[in-house]
Amino acid sequence: FSTDATVKIARKYTEHVYQKGPERSAQRNYGMIEKAKGEYVMYVDADMVLSPSLVEEGVERFEKDKQLVGLYVPLRWVGSHWIIKARGFEREFYDGSVLDAVRFIKRSIFVDIGGFDVTLYAGEDWDLDKRIRAQGKVDCISSIMYHYEDENINLKTYIKKMKYYSPNLHHYVKKWGRNDPDVKKQFGIVYRYFIVFLEKGHWLKILRHPLRFFQMYFLKLLTGIVFLVSRKREKN
Repeated sequence: FSTDATVKIARKYTEHVYQKGPERSAQRNYGMIEKAKGEYVMYVDADMVLSPSLVEEGVERFEKDKQLVGLYVPLRWVGSHWIIKARGFEREFYDGSVLDAVRFIKRSIFVDIGGFDVTLYAGEDWDLDKRIRAQGKVDCISSIMYHYEDENINLKTYIKKMKYYSPNLHHYVKKWGRNDPDVKKQFGIVYRYFIVFLEKGHWLKILRHPLRFFQMYFLKLLTGIVFLVSRKREKN
């Protein structure tokens, strides 16, 4: 659970604050399956803020197209630190790709597939996305969700965070298999380090922001190294 004052602050505004564990997947399942009553659900982290039009646009899309089962929501990072800006820049390339995951979901579908896999605490959103896509049509909305990252971030804390999540990613890979088309893209060098930044005209962003791109690539290489090291340790 969060060790800061998130729960205390939240309870100042509502009595509907619940804690389920051990990880966020169980927490989300409780809220989206047990407590939610609406036709559509969306998972939002404590450090995220919705743009004013997001919910309205999402509901309208579902109502207009009954074949839709899930929607991708563009995520934009907010912060002044170069790491935050670099990570946010990277995230802009992922909208609606296999490196993204649906967030706005038809609740009946979410319930039918059993929600999030509680055995995963990394890659759980990709896992959910794959199972949602198997149920029907997905699309991307234009309204943005903002992610506010800790301004005290530095390379040490960034690596520490990556080291926490990297080992569990292997469980996601094992669940679907290395030959799964999505897994190949999500963990393959060609797509993750090259194609995703060039497809759909994305390469124009690189030309407009070359310094940000190099900062982003440095962090991606660092993340890749952490993942490979954790994988080697797990094998040993």
